[in-house]
Amino acid sequence: MSGRERVQHVVELLDEPMPMQEIADWADVSHATADDELQRLQSDDWVTETTVDGTKAYDLNPLRILFDELRDLIEAHSRDELESQLTELKEEQEELTTEYNVDSLDEFRDQLADEELSAEELRERRNVIATWEAINTELGLVKHALRLYERVIGTGGR
Repeated sequence: MSGRERVQHVVELLDEPMPMQEIADWADVSHATADDELQRLQSDDWVTETTVDGTKAYDLNPLRILFDELRDLIEAHSRDELESQLTELKEEQEELTTEYNVDSLDEFRDQLADEELSAEELRERRNVIATWEAINTELGLVKHALRLYERVIGTGGR
């Protein structure tokens, strides 16, 4: 990989803002090469510039990530497959509301503070919260993908 490709690869792995010098170090490139590539990635909306402890840093652009996820979802699935995924996700969500006798994730979270739970029960509840959040995220993505499907694929569909 070229130096610029290594910078791109490091940026793709970011899960939080990272100072430019750390990116350069991880990519094993000069400060100038990292700066040039990060400026290009910023102009292409791949990264956003921020500061970490007063130092210039970069992070993945969350909007770009969302758009890429939506496009990938649309391109990988037919409208019927997306509709089936939506149904499955709603069923999973409904199973959670029934199993824990709540109407929403917020109500489920409120139970953490209201009930006397053991450490094991709290761990289980935190796992359920993570699952529920993942379902909600996927539901949102699939709904958006269905709304945008025709614009991305065209009237020919799949």
